[in-house]
Amino acid sequence: MSQVLEIERCDLDIKSNKRSHHTEQNGEDRLIVRRGQPFSLVLHLKAGSPEFNPEETSFTLIVETGTLLGKESDTKVSFGLKDSTDDKEWSACASKAPGNTVALTISSSPEAPIGVHSLSLLQQGQSTSLGAFVLLFNAWCPRDAVYMRSETKRQEYVLSQHGLLYRGSATRIHHKPWNFSQYEPGILDICLKILDEGLNVVSDNDQDCSERRSPVYITRVLSAMINSNDNQGVLVGEWAEFEDGVHPSTWIGSGDILRQWDDSGPVCYGQCWVFAAVDCTVSRALGIPCRVVTNFSSAHDGNGNLLIEKMYDEDGERLSDPDSVWNFHVWVESWMARPDLEQAGFDGWQVSDATPQETSEGVFCCGPVPVSAIREGELTKKFDAPFVFAEVNADVVEYVKLSTGDFVKFSGSTDSIGQNISTKAVGRDERRDITHHYKYPEGSEEERHVFEKAQHRNKLQKKGKEPGLRIKIKLAKNMVVGSDFEVYAVLTNNCMVAKSCSFMLYARAVRYNSTRGTSCGFISDTVTVTPGEEKLLFLKLKYSDYGKVISPDRMIQVTAFVNDKENREYHKAEKLIVLDEPDLEVKLTGEARVGQPLTAELCLLNPLPEALQDCSFTLEGVGLTQEKPITIKLGTVASKQEAKASVQLSPREAGSTVLLVDFDSDKLKNIKNFIPVVVMGDALSPSLNTIAMT
Repeated sequence: MSQVLEIERCDLDIKSNKRSHHTEQNGEDRLIVRRGQPFSLVLHLKAGSPEFNPEETSFTLIVETGTLLGKESDTKVSFGLKDSTDDKEWSACASKAPGNTVALTISSSPEAPIGVHSLSLLQQGQSTSLGAFVLLFNAWCPRDAVYMRSETKRQEYVLSQHGLLYRGSATRIHHKPWNFSQYEPGILDICLKILDEGLNVVSDNDQDCSERRSPVYITRVLSAMINSNDNQGVLVGEWAEFEDGVHPSTWIGSGDILRQWDDSGPVCYGQCWVFAAVDCTVSRALGIPCRVVTNFSSAHDGNGNLLIEKMYDEDGERLSDPDSVWNFHVWVESWMARPDLEQAGFDGWQVSDATPQETSEGVFCCGPVPVSAIREGELTKKFDAPFVFAEVNADVVEYVKLSTGDFVKFSGSTDSIGQNISTKAVGRDERRDITHHYKYPEGSEEERHVFEKAQHRNKLQKKGKEPGLRIKIKLAKNMVVGSDFEVYAVLTNNCMVAKSCSFMLYARAVRYNSTRGTSCGFISDTVTVTPGEEKLLFLKLKYSDYGKVISPDRMIQVTAFVNDKENREYHKAEKLIVLDEPDLEVKLTGEARVGQPLTAELCLLNPLPEALQDCSFTLEGVGLTQEKPITIKLGTVASKQEAKASVQLSPREAGSTVLLVDFDSDKLKNIKNFIPVVVMGDALSPSLNTIAMT
């Protein structure tokens, strides 16, 4: 009969295991390991207990996860000792160690469900609890579905807590710093709680826990749970009124959002970049390599025909229709294998989108769908391939609705959708263009072939047109918020005959998702343009007109429209203005060292011709601001005066981090900057020089 060991306690060897499993950033309060990789424990035996002898001692280890436990769904596994661990399944080996101890090595299955697991030891019917641990996906394990070969990419897409999000327009791209904060204290527990709040938990808890072995399943759950349209998810989406919550542009990191959700439920408010950034945080926290991606000129195909059909009246005013083109839209890509598709070629980056736009299988979620499937027009691949394909590669068709009710097609484009698709570069604070991942070069034979294969119906073909009227818009070089500036349209007659037409130029505030706001400028003229002649139409945009109607996105849509009623000929041109923001200057003075004060000096010049009310600076930095953002309220800042503040920080961890700063006020929002900080851990380290970034 096997000898029964009398166990006094179990040492989970947290520090050593976390170092080898790349989880040391989570702190040292409990054991967090990655699946498919061995971890070590030490069993301390009671005085008088039989010594461990591999030939005479045997026991069974039991690992359980979830609340409704069942071996049939792999939420409970039992396994005995072997001579060595097996990297394909749960296994263990043991040896006698110095003193009255046993060195125990356990290897988890690379396909085990992630989450909190309990560990117990069974000897002759007697069960002893050895403790609990959290199991995560493992991008370092070749047998794990999220395995990523490159160490530099693993550092960026799993371990990095700082990133850049891209916004603006295809021609004026701006970056926005973001703290993902996935390893801040308490965040992992909140991420696991998000999984526990999912709709599938209610319908089948045991099956949900078993399915957590799949990054495809987890990614789809997160897509539904980061928004709150169908459940008590993390964020409430809002694109108009924000008085009873936080304006989406105010957020600078995921940590504060997740803590608020944990305390009191859905957080007000989020828009696409906030949904995506929080999704990225949770994915990285759970071990799934993830990055945030921005698609400029992003289509929303409301009727699923892969066309964006824009309708206008005879004065060029846009009519209501189900389709739209967002100036930019943000989602995430997650790295994983796709064995569920049962076809090679679809592993790698997968698109998922937590912004609640359309339902998928009855729930507001989107993806994951392989980026490679989008590029090749494989729209039968799960999940939601047609919708994502249209976002990056739809064709645009434009119609005028006549007073008779008839529609006249007057324009279109096969190359305006899906421009400058962007993500942060690996290891550098720079933008990387990944448009080629999503589609072949616009207008190429391959791109048109893919579109035709995807659409399965008649489409707008590229055809040459006879010379006629041509219209384009010219913008001023410096368009800073608060200034007055002029734009103009150029109408050229390339016909052999004179043309008489109505010539209109107007400006309207818009939000990033193309929602049209209030007009802020209009001028029109009836002109006769002789062959070869150009006519100019000027429009001055004054702050007194646009300042009270623009959103914090600071976007103005300028449209020129020409109506030749005699020949039923219509022409249109559009330009999106993204007003330049004032510089937010951040300087660090003093030595960045653990336990010593570090001062951040902040300064922003008010460029507006009026005072700013309710001004404030908000700072956040992993290891710098004690888990929560620091907000400094300044009150009123007069026109052309500087908003200034000095903030004392208390670095608590050595290493590289990033300090994010946001300026907010009643009339000027979404002004951000960041500065890298290297915190020294001992007095012998070289000091950090003062750094300035504007």
